[in-house]
Amino acid sequence: MREIASVSRRDFLQRTGVAAVGAALGATALGMVACSDGSSLAETSAGLEDSWDREADVVVVGFGGAGACAAIAAADAGASVVLLEKCAEADHLCNTLMSGGIFHSPDPDGDPEALKQYLRGMFSGENLDTKYEGEQSPLFVDEIVEKFAEYEPKNAEFMQSLDPEFNIIERGGAAFPDFPGAEASGYKSYNSSYGKSATGPKFPTIDMPKEDTAVGLAFFNCLKTGVADRADAIEVVYETPGKKLIQNENGEVIGIVALQGENEVRIKAKRGVILTTGGFEYNEEMRRAFLEGEGITGWGFYGTLSNEGDGIRMGCEIGAQLAKVGKAASRLIWACPDVTKNNCMVGSITDSVGGAGTIVVNAEGRRFMNETLITKDPSRYFSYKNAVHMDIEKLQFPNNPSYMIIDETKRTSGPLVNLTLSTCGFGIIPWDEDNQTAIDNGWLIKADTIEELAQKIRDGHPQNMARMDPAVLVETMNAYRKMVDTGVDEEFGRTSKSKDPITGEEVDKGFQPISTPPFYAMPLVAGGPNTKGGLQTDGNRHVVNWGNEVIPRLYSAGEMSSALKFVYQGGGNVTECIVCGRIAGENAAAEQPWDAE
Repeated sequence: MREIASVSRRDFLQRTGVAAVGAALGATALGMVACSDGSSLAETSAGLEDSWDREADVVVVGFGGAGACAAIAAADAGASVVLLEKCAEADHLCNTLMSGGIFHSPDPDGDPEALKQYLRGMFSGENLDTKYEGEQSPLFVDEIVEKFAEYEPKNAEFMQSLDPEFNIIERGGAAFPDFPGAEASGYKSYNSSYGKSATGPKFPTIDMPKEDTAVGLAFFNCLKTGVADRADAIEVVYETPGKKLIQNENGEVIGIVALQGENEVRIKAKRGVILTTGGFEYNEEMRRAFLEGEGITGWGFYGTLSNEGDGIRMGCEIGAQLAKVGKAASRLIWACPDVTKNNCMVGSITDSVGGAGTIVVNAEGRRFMNETLITKDPSRYFSYKNAVHMDIEKLQFPNNPSYMIIDETKRTSGPLVNLTLSTCGFGIIPWDEDNQTAIDNGWLIKADTIEELAQKIRDGHPQNMARMDPAVLVETMNAYRKMVDTGVDEEFGRTSKSKDPITGEEVDKGFQPISTPPFYAMPLVAGGPNTKGGLQTDGNRHVVNWGNEVIPRLYSAGEMSSALKFVYQGGGNVTECIVCGRIAGENAAAEQPWDAE
């Protein structure tokens, strides 16, 4: 399969438009391991084990949070490490860096058995009274829970050991208080910072002074410090995406073929390979194959643009088992029609949704849910289920797209998207503090009356497909006025209280009128930071095949093999970067070299 180079931030700022078209996903991505000449990938490596361009004990593929933690753990266990990254160093915007930097670290003095119960609820759910079947394979769930419970309470200690200047700010506890073990587990989550602020500056840059950073940029700066301090053991190689795993005749993964420009390089892994390449957000064929609803136009993502399912594809090519591939940490977000990658719109954190002075309507102009559930924890990361709902009588997706309706008061009160992190914060999508750029580019639909707004949506927004009914939207807004007057949402039970998605603080904003013209509609689709399904692993992060057998010397961590298969608490993916990365790194380093005399 031909690998398409990732589009850099600089390219986006220069072009602010359509990015390169993705390569087609061939039959190998479905687990077929035959090569074009009929031989297997393992057979093609036979006799070539001594033909290498470089080597290390452990090769880690993907320098995000999981890859960094895996490399650090492997190095601390005495292994030499080559850490491959597909992006250029100057444009290295991984998901961890672009994230909110929230991570979980339960109280070490909490009840360990209660912690296992709480984790089992999030990971699989078979211990809940309302769930008959677990989301995780019963063959692996016990070990996954056991290992996670062993490592997770040490997360804060691990991070602060990498850089004493790194500051953690306690944020909250268990997001699912009714789950078994929630209280006794001592569950805690933290914000990341190099100061006292939990939010950080607007429009951050990769190279800004470390002491000024917070959220995901601070978290990743801490990991980069840990990697840099181990430069004698960890070699970071940028602009070198992984292409194909190499197996020997015994089925062991003994190395990887990577690309440097158009040239292939063969990297020997004497002990093991760890795949940490993230999800498949910008792989067009995987989105179409695995995501619910309308996988291309009905979704947007606001993480790194380099997540193209590379590791998932490489694993499938040698027979790796897949697990809940369509799972995504997602809600309802705005996605930019003018900034795309591989024919997919790039989205943004749209944390204004559900706030004071906003309502959300479907393609016909009707409210369909309590809007605060879109952005409050924990429902914000599976509220996308309402966006992909299918009307089985009309055979339509009535909530795709949806629209956030606001007025001029709301528009001028602050940015509608997050400018401290993610795609708008780092300039992948241009956005200004008063939202004027969005108006100038037509990303916000503007009108002097609600009826005119509905007409413009119906006649001018292609994804609406003429479904918006002006009379219905006018009626919806009249009902909202009554809700403002009474403070009661009789239809969906929305309240005026909400939690800040970063700080976790509860605020009472009150119902705010939407009455000052002009009025605006912001289109919304399903989306979030990342997908979180992919390769099946056991608790030790070995990748397993469809026969439930370990693929020797192959490990995985991070979003491409997420443990969070049922529900998601904010910061969960960053958390498993620390936990699963360390587990994978330690176990890969403990392998005996396959080439030992």
